[in-house]
Amino acid sequence: MEQTLMIVKPDAMAAKALGPIIARLEAEGFVLRAMRLLRLDRAQAEEFYGVHRERPFYADLVAFMTSGPVVPMVLGRDDAVAHLRRFIGPTNSTTAPAGTIRGDFGTDVQRNAVHASDSLANAAREISFFFATEK
Repeated sequence: MEQTLMIVKPDAMAAKALGPIIARLEAEGFVLRAMRLLRLDRAQAEEFYGVHRERPFYADLVAFMTSGPVVPMVLGRDDAVAHLRRFIGPTNSTTAPAGTIRGDFGTDVQRNAVHASDSLANAAREISFFFATEK
């Protein structure tokens, strides 16, 4: 079973969409393997989104992701990374179809309800960021 990471972002948490999002994921065949509630501090958000450091939206993204609680989760199923990316819809919520997570719960390109890993390599890195095991 392949695993991927998804984060329910502060906008979806404020909208009380966590429960409906989890229900949709389970109905789609995803298995919830791990989950935690936390509030990212600036250093954590800067590290997690460091790949975007040189992009013009980086500072706004860090500010948004530290503005409220988030729920990172590990999801499993066959073809988890690609399937989840299709299931949540495009990054820009204004173009995401109804019935997708971003189409139904997001409002724009940043406040798009969820983050999802975009590759197996990034899924492994992102899962270990939030769910590192103690040795």
